[in-house]
Amino acid sequence: MNLIEKIFGTHSERELKRIEPIITKIESYDEAMQKLSDEELKAKTAEFKERLNKGETLDDILPEAYAVCREAGYRVLNMKHFRVQLVGGVILHNGRIAEMRTGEGKTLVGTLPVYLNALEGKGVHVVTVNDYLAKRDSEWMGQLYSFLGLSVGCILSSMENNERREAYNCDITYGTNNEFGFDYLRDNMVLYAEEMVQRDLNYAVIDEVDSVLIDEARTPLIISGQGSKSTHLYKAADIFVRRLQKGKLLGEETAMSTLMREEIEEEGDFVVDEKQKTVTLTQEGVRKAEQYFGLENLADPENMDIQHHITIALKAHNLMHIEKDYIVNDEGEIVIVDEFTGRLMDGRRYSDGLHQAIEAKEGVEVKKESQTLATITFQNYFNKYAKKAGMTGTALTEEAEFRDIYGMDVIVIPTNKPIQRKDLADVVYKTEAAKFAAVIEDIKETHSKGQPILVGTVNIDTSELLSKLLKREGVKHQVLNAKYHAKEAEIIAEAGKKGAVTIATNMAGRGTDIKLEEGVQDLGGLKIIGTERHESRRIDNQLRGRSGRQGDPGVSRFYLSLEDDLMRLFTPEATLKMFDALGLPDDEPIEHKILSKAIERAQTKVEGNNFGVRKHLLEYDKIMNEQREIIYAERFKVLKNENLREKVIEMAKAVISKVVDNCTNGIEYAEEWDIAGMMEHLRTIIPVADVKFTKEEQENLTVDGLKELLSQKAEELYKTKEEEIGEQLREIERVILLKVIDQKWMDHLDNMDQMKQGINLQAYGQRDPLVEYRFLSFDIFEEMIENIQEETVKALYHVRIVVNKEIKRERVAEPVATNHSDESLGAKPTVKKEKIGRNDPCPCGSGKKYKTCCGKNE
Repeated sequence: MNLIEKIFGTHSERELKRIEPIITKIESYDEAMQKLSDEELKAKTAEFKERLNKGETLDDILPEAYAVCREAGYRVLNMKHFRVQLVGGVILHNGRIAEMRTGEGKTLVGTLPVYLNALEGKGVHVVTVNDYLAKRDSEWMGQLYSFLGLSVGCILSSMENNERREAYNCDITYGTNNEFGFDYLRDNMVLYAEEMVQRDLNYAVIDEVDSVLIDEARTPLIISGQGSKSTHLYKAADIFVRRLQKGKLLGEETAMSTLMREEIEEEGDFVVDEKQKTVTLTQEGVRKAEQYFGLENLADPENMDIQHHITIALKAHNLMHIEKDYIVNDEGEIVIVDEFTGRLMDGRRYSDGLHQAIEAKEGVEVKKESQTLATITFQNYFNKYAKKAGMTGTALTEEAEFRDIYGMDVIVIPTNKPIQRKDLADVVYKTEAAKFAAVIEDIKETHSKGQPILVGTVNIDTSELLSKLLKREGVKHQVLNAKYHAKEAEIIAEAGKKGAVTIATNMAGRGTDIKLEEGVQDLGGLKIIGTERHESRRIDNQLRGRSGRQGDPGVSRFYLSLEDDLMRLFTPEATLKMFDALGLPDDEPIEHKILSKAIERAQTKVEGNNFGVRKHLLEYDKIMNEQREIIYAERFKVLKNENLREKVIEMAKAVISKVVDNCTNGIEYAEEWDIAGMMEHLRTIIPVADVKFTKEEQENLTVDGLKELLSQKAEELYKTKEEEIGEQLREIERVILLKVIDQKWMDHLDNMDQMKQGINLQAYGQRDPLVEYRFLSFDIFEEMIENIQEETVKALYHVRIVVNKEIKRERVAEPVATNHSDESLGAKPTVKKEKIGRNDPCPCGSGKKYKTCCGKNE
């Protein structure tokens, strides 16, 4: 604690003091609320809504509303909010993060701001980390909300669109971060407004906020469709890298050595940097690659694709580990394991071809690279809410990130009862084998007394190794990792019983309290054994926090070795050599302050690096987000607009303006303009009749005059098209414009991805890659807008109705593949184009050639 905090108190302490009068006022209503009948208590909801309609604010009614919710909690759930829970409720309403220890009743705390904010009728989202908790909490806390006259919905991954829409229209909606995010993306892909499921994003209360907004925020949400690229290069690169020998740099590459252009000696074919998580070919590796793939120079720009495939194949083999980073499921699919929670991330795939490289490595089917249809980061998604708040047991260590990225501060809420858990000093051994032997001995000794034990591991491999060792010793136990995810709640519920031994990967089981069986308190409560320090102190604190809930006794201890990844990679080599030189036996623990400080420094350094990486990625995504906002806003206007005639005319004028500017740019005299060539190009888009001028007319012609003349002719031509097709043209306009926007946006996402892959090369030219990325992305975004205008105008000016009485009428255009049901619209025209070539793009907007789409039966 620094001097300022000693004098004035911490930020949390000052904020708690400030809101104390509000808490006192809430409690002052307690006696009055107890006297109300059930019907009178329920009637308070209608009263609050009426007061809000008359101009009072949520802050005005907060004390009384919280008192109503508190009394309803007691009557319906037999749970009455403690004073510290009321404090948490006020913090959440303010759009902040409440750090509350495990077992302090965060689920109940959430009911206070959720009830209050739901009174506005704009919808409140409660975000949980998995479907099980979403369903459990919506049913459990839903009893309280239903009693008070509010509707509750729950979004589950198995739901159809109609069910989702109904859930979102409720006052309160529970669901996971993934489901909320994917529904947002899908809503921005529909062709008809009635297919959307979400309302405006109003207020979100995020449970386990650090897991959602930090851990999972490293991976963006992506909706993708199958691409057309061949997968043969993944297999070829995999075969090639298996032949290479891992080497190392002989000497350390420093800033000075790079500046002085000193050559660092290499050995082997490639070098792995575990700290930076990179793999690089040596000169010998490059030579072998050129020989294997028949190349003159691997560094040539035309060989970038091969370079990329070799790099990700090396990464798949040397940095991505089965049973730690991913598993192969029974269907032969690669499923990512979340490194922070140990949970399987179903439906998520590594980007940039890494997933395919792992598939090639594991000998399963290599699926085609997908084309991104829509994508968003969790940072940008949750920042769209008008207000958001979060709860967790561990957030303070990441407060800088919460403030910087989300504009949320962290307030530490005191526990209801003093913490009784004892956190013992770490025990460090020279080798992993010695460490695990000590862990097994500790488990056996503790188990013999009947004290329950929760053993935390950082990966699946370690959990299964410990399981084998315990089986050999005859110790009955349960294993909870990504492989046994389905039994999560059941296993965790048993972990507080006498004699229970539970091995859990990281924080699997998070969100479920471990309740102690009667008599376990007398045995010392739940014992936590950590088998390795995580890169993040927060994850270690989460593990510790499973013990000592609500004043229960407990104990925690971490067992480490000098061979652990964190120690090996981030502890100075001199420190490790010093302990090695002491000559201590392997089975004798090392206890020294230098080691404890080295561990903390290593964790702080890694946390800083990880924050830097996330922030760097977000800086790039902010640029994409600005563009996404523009496209989605325009798309929404099109969805809601029943008459786009004026927009189409505007687009036609923009196309004409561009064609004229290209023709006249830099040419001073009008008589030198190639009007015939301009007209030939323009007619491929807008089939206007030729315009001809006398010599005198052309001499007096201006650029603006030419644009005005052509725009007038285009408008007349479109009027003729309207008379020919009639009111159906309004629907055709809307669908074609949406289809073109979607296709061009998908192409734009691909272009942005490709640009990002090579943008760091700009640094070699002393240019800031981020600045260059912004400039280049603006250029290709402008080009995309022009392409949308041109493609839309071209399709609409060539559209005609083809009547075929023998076949059932089709929809004007089919929606982009989503989970939405494809309900028939009845009799509708098929859109076709005059004089369509067999190899021309199909005018329906599918992106296919005419002969393989609408014209395949001709």
